[in-house]
Amino acid sequence: MDITLDITYTKHGDFYYPDLTLPPQPYGDIGRFGRMRKKFLKEHQPDTFALMLIENTLKQHLIDIDRQANEQIDLITSQFAKAEGVTEDLKANDQLEWIRQMNSCRARAEEQVIRELILS
Repeated sequence: MDITLDITYTKHGDFYYPDLTLPPQPYGDIGRFGRMRKKFLKEHQPDTFALMLIENTLKQHLIDIDRQANEQIDLITSQFAKAEGVTEDLKANDQLEWIRQMNSCRARAEEQVIRELILS
């Protein structure tokens, strides 16, 4: 197998430096869940982490994970709230109780998504 690379060089002073450029990076914020996924990959799956870095797919993966996690949390939270009878009537009559119950639904949804999506 013969591999040839067409690399150009530029002279700076007495030395020649290769003209290397990074491929374009995806635009977007990796967010809270993307950072959690990055930490998990780095600590528990270093081979996958290194491969994604080399292939330039890590940032897009983290952006996608963050988007998916937020979408799933919103969906699961609304499902929990509906199943437990957390309604707009409750919100109108007892705002503090509505907030307490919604926070409980959201916390359980986040825990489920972290376990299934981030730490897998």
